Amino acid sequence: MTEPPAVPPLRLRRDAVAAGWSDDELARAVRAGELARLRRGAYVDTVLPAAPAARHALLVQATVAQLRRPAVVSHQSAAVLLGLPLWDVPLDRVHVTRPPGSWHDRSRVLCCHVARMRDDELVDVDGVLVTGPVRTMLDLARSLPHEAAVVALDAALHRGRLALDELRTRLFDIAGSPGARSAARAVAAADPRSESVGESRSRVILQRWQLAPSALQFEIRSGSGALVARTDFAWEDAGLAGEFDGRVKYGRLLRPGQEPGDAVFAEKLREDAIRDEQWGVVRWIWAELAVPHRLAAKVRRAQERTRGRRG
Repeated sequence: MTEPPAVPPLRLRRDAVAAGWSDDELARAVRAGELARLRRGAYVDTVLPAAPAARHALLVQATVAQLRRPAVVSHQSAAVLLGLPLWDVPLDRVHVTRPPGSWHDRSRVLCCHVARMRDDELVDVDGVLVTGPVRTMLDLARSLPHEAAVVALDAALHRGRLALDELRTRLFDIAGSPGARSAARAVAAADPRSESVGESRSRVILQRWQLAPSALQFEIRSGSGALVARTDFAWEDAGLAGEFDGRVKYGRLLRPGQEPGDAVFAEKLREDAIRDEQWGVVRWIWAELAVPHRLAAKVRRAQERTRGRRG
């Protein structure tokens, strides 16, 4: 399970002034590198974290502490505090939600949403009121682009942070609200079997181009029933296996004492074994996800080749 990001202690200007600091002293400390300025009125006693999630967690802490009216941390800000995985989601603003009767607000550091929230949708994270995992993911599914929403849903489901049935049931609660159709589409496309961002993005692209695989994490077996390989994707009617090749994947394949070249060679042998069972194999990499029409054409050509050999 992903843990919330570890962050350094936060120092608010109001607390520093109450402790005897002046604004000139704070400014000198920043120039000397003794403090790092996170945002107006908020500092840390060390360098700011490089990780976007950790930096955002600090921004949430600083912003919530300075709100004039109470609010619930929500959307991507809630996801960060809950340790839920995100991909290609902007973390430049803190997202909060207030009940109806409030107004939508957006500033350089704050985005305030207005929506109804039930008590059972809220959790406490270190003294901060936050939307829980299911509500957070539905809010993201309503507001993020489809691909980013599916990636986030897949990862949360794969890591066991929530259940697909619960997401589907809770869609009825947001029916008719802004973004509800987008959320339903993202939940319908989500799958806990996806094991990486690249696999999730690939599946979204393939579905868009009418090339949805028939199976994920598909087991190819020999005539005797022995397991030959488990593939990221499969088109069973075409006898085609699909593999997304992120560089990280080969790091996961390494056994103790094994070199990267050994893992690549072992993967070649694995692919040969798949082909020996009369299956075709098509592979693609990160760069090909940026040109979806080329990936779609590549998969179609592979299907045609495999069907031709089998036919």
